[in-house]
Amino acid sequence: MLRLRPYKVSDIKFLVEWTKDERLFSMWCANKFTYPLTESQLIQYKNMYDDDEFGWSFTALDEEGTPVGHILMRMADYKNASIHFGFVLIDPTKHGNGYGKEMIKLAITYATEICKVKKVTLGVFSNNHIAHNCYKSIGFVDQKYHEDIFSYKDEKWGLYDMLFDLNT
Repeated sequence: MLRLRPYKVSDIKFLVEWTKDERLFSMWCANKFTYPLTESQLIQYKNMYDDDEFGWSFTALDEEGTPVGHILMRMADYKNASIHFGFVLIDPTKHGNGYGKEMIKLAITYATEICKVKKVTLGVFSNNHIAHNCYKSIGFVDQKYHEDIFSYKDEKWGLYDMLFDLNT
């Protein structure tokens, strides 16, 4: 069983450790951060969203209270009842335990029951098949596909814009 709580400075060391692999790092942040990830980048990120009335981040905790995941909710649009999820990350040593699905479900519950939104959006790279299938299994649907939108070394990655809509 996972729990979500607000992201804290004490969580920084976990995010730094989880993003040691450069390819995974790029899938996670689409180069919105500079590799390798540093404490100072994450403090700046935390401060930015602490000051953003339309965005906030969470840490997923396991049964013992150990951080195992991270998620950002941003671009809250109360008029259109929508929010966007980003920077979704699970501790790579914990992959395959269902934590990603559980964390996304908890985040959807927070977004829909606390924030009262009806739509949740997110983006996932086309080569991240496990995450893409995870989101689909929860009820996200592909809205739009952007071919070769992101470059990683000598690769081009596509991106799926996905939607979870309570109205459907």
